[in-house]
Amino acid sequence: MEEAAGVGLLFLGALAFFFVVLIVKGIMIVKQGQCVIIERFGKLHTILSPGINWIIPIMDKPHRMEWRSSREYMDASGRTRSVPFTEYRDVVDMRETVYDFPRQNVITRDNVGIQINALLYFQITNPQDAAYKVESLPTAIEKLTQTTLRNLIGEMDLDQTLTSRETINTRLRDILDTATDKWGVKVTRVELQDITPPAAIQEAMEKQMKAERDRRAMVTEAEGTKKAQILKAEAIRESEIKKAEGMKQAAILEAEGTAEAKIKVAQAEAEAVKIVATTVAQSSNPASYMISMKYIEALEKMTEGKDNKIIYMPYEASNVLGAVAAIKDLTGGAVATK
Repeated sequence: MEEAAGVGLLFLGALAFFFVVLIVKGIMIVKQGQCVIIERFGKLHTILSPGINWIIPIMDKPHRMEWRSSREYMDASGRTRSVPFTEYRDVVDMRETVYDFPRQNVITRDNVGIQINALLYFQITNPQDAAYKVESLPTAIEKLTQTTLRNLIGEMDLDQTLTSRETINTRLRDILDTATDKWGVKVTRVELQDITPPAAIQEAMEKQMKAERDRRAMVTEAEGTKKAQILKAEAIRESEIKKAEGMKQAAILEAEGTAEAKIKVAQAEAEAVKIVATTVAQSSNPASYMISMKYIEALEKMTEGKDNKIIYMPYEASNVLGAVAAIKDLTGGAVATK
């Protein structure tokens, strides 16, 4: 009896331990942004959402999916490089994922071989389709991207390829998004990292860019010289115009000054004539007075610069002396002779 009781207790302990292990193994915690596909006896049973979930360990197993990641390392030259590798996971990442595809050779429409490195951003929207409608999702996306990129580049020339990255990205994204929709994948963005033409093409392009820069420099220099000459000519023209205007204004002012001087002289003479006329009007012999004045003026001109010595006496000099006497008589003896 004691042996039977011991065996029973041992069995009950083993059974309890089995149930404890079963409960512990059946608890599955799923992180946020992930999900787990559960298969029961190899058939899709359920999809676990983030949080605490419970499964039957022996009957239920998570579906393992192929996943591609990259590891970074530093090469001998000190550059950081990434190496892709494939692994199998029990969880499905629902977040946006980036694939860095290795360089691949493509040929343009004008038969130039170039190397292109592309980045692909995608997100799994339906984990059931991603798990069961394609054998290897990363490989399928990579091969589809490579073939589509070759087709697009094959329709373009080299120059168009180098200058149409945005167009290539948009067309590639649309094509991949449509093709991967049945796999439960949404392609959000495609980026071309590098487009590397052959060395000979790069050398020719560098020479062409150098020639273009030299041409632009010469054009810029010629335009600068042209503008400088134009500005110089305009400055000379403005200077000549200002100079001519100054001379014109000076001539006008000089003419106005001369005119005003003549007017002043004429006014003075008019005043003198009025005074003389008034005096003559009071005299009995105005004609003799005027003649005498003219003789005196002529005599002053004859004696200019001769120290007041008369070296020539006209024949009618006696008339001058008579004129002086007449002036003396007219002015009442106010005129004094030298």
